[in-house]
Amino acid sequence: MAREGRAVGAASGELVTIGEFARLSRLSAKALRRYDELGLLRPALVDPVNGYRYYDPAQVEGARLVAWLRRIGMPLSRIGRIVALDAGAAAVEIRAYWARVEAETAARRDLAMYLVDHLSAEGGAMSRIPGNTGNAGDTGKARGTGRTGSSAGAEDTGSLGGRGSSGSGVPGGSGVLGGPVAVPLAIRCAALTDTGAVRTTNQDAAFAGPRLLAVADGFGEGGAEASAAAIEALKPTAWGGGDAALSAADLLNALEDTADSASRAVRDAVAPCADPDGSGTTLTAMLWTGSRLGLVHIGDSRAYLLRGGELFRITHDHSLVQSMIDDGSLSREEAASHPGRALLLKALVGEARSAPVAVASRPDVRLREVLAGDRYLLCSDGLSAVVDEAELRAAVITAEVPEEAVRRLVGLAHAAGGPDNVACVVADVVVAAEEQQPGDGNGGGRSGPALGRSRVFREDGAGPGGRGGCRRFR
Repeated sequence: MAREGRAVGAASGELVTIGEFARLSRLSAKALRRYDELGLLRPALVDPVNGYRYYDPAQVEGARLVAWLRRIGMPLSRIGRIVALDAGAAAVEIRAYWARVEAETAARRDLAMYLVDHLSAEGGAMSRIPGNTGNAGDTGKARGTGRTGSSAGAEDTGSLGGRGSSGSGVPGGSGVLGGPVAVPLAIRCAALTDTGAVRTTNQDAAFAGPRLLAVADGFGEGGAEASAAAIEALKPTAWGGGDAALSAADLLNALEDTADSASRAVRDAVAPCADPDGSGTTLTAMLWTGSRLGLVHIGDSRAYLLRGGELFRITHDHSLVQSMIDDGSLSREEAASHPGRALLLKALVGEARSAPVAVASRPDVRLREVLAGDRYLLCSDGLSAVVDEAELRAAVITAEVPEEAVRRLVGLAHAAGGPDNVACVVADVVVAAEEQQPGDGNGGGRSGPALGRSRVFREDGAGPGGRGGCRRFR
């Protein structure tokens, strides 16, 4: 009878006690008091004499939403913003939050699989040491199970050459990399950034040097400063790149440290802005040690690999539309015109408060296998969002040298209307002996400048990112 009476009271719209509201909302009284203190869920009435809290039954749906969001691990600070939104806007925020969680989980899964493979390989090597009691046959089998790509974002990492490919089919993924390659390798590269046909300023940055390939796409008031700072933080002097090749473990540690440095550099660069948390940058970079490439990636700039005549996308966009493509709620054709296509789920930003554009997060890091003959393309969405994939592939494949490739790619962006800034880097992996004698006919049909003399297009030579138009080689 008591329960029936309480139900009648709730149905009539009368206020209910905190105990009754806890039963209706499936939240504990302790949680309700905590949410009141945080301003997350205020009671409808607090008795001025005894301090008892009373709630309107109409608040039940909001309380249940808070409970559900806590169950998916959402921080209270973010829940507070969501419960203040209308249903449609709240749905967008929840989707964005969960897409970010999945992206970060995928990055951790990649790292876990790398560690499994790396330790399995070490175990196999130890088992072959005289006197070791390990089972050589078992550890040998474990070493052969290295993965060649991430299972996350298989659509992104498929071939763009007309033959479908799952994530596991992407060559040179984050599997066992072994020791340094037997044949010394080097890189020939070029970078180009352009303002485009519509924008009046250039917030993109690109760099190609002996140990670093990078593109960054800035946004907000301090976007230009953010993109430049992110790349500067990745320079070899910052991460200890030298002539000696780093071990896989050392490179992975260097990548983590460098990603943290880039995050701090961006925060410092945009701190003077009126709205620092509305300014930031994407970042896609590759760090070269002479035997391996380390990939650092956050946002929707991209990296592609050309190998065996096929062009593979090897990064996953941290964007709202990409998350909707991944869960099947949006097609690639629909994504091109989706109103939220510019919304980033992860980016390097200033001090996060409301963060209306992007949410600060750690970049993804991973290691990649390299082979002589590989060609890599790094670009901002000013290229990838406006140029058809078939045209992109054709330009990357047919260009003889990186300088020609970056010119063609920027030209394609202009031909498509040039609505945004564009930045791109193209790099060829070659045998070091060929690099010492460029154009000697042994480079697989490609000749060009040595990496130490890599070409970076700049308008005036200022800044680490090669800003401005295509004026001259620097």
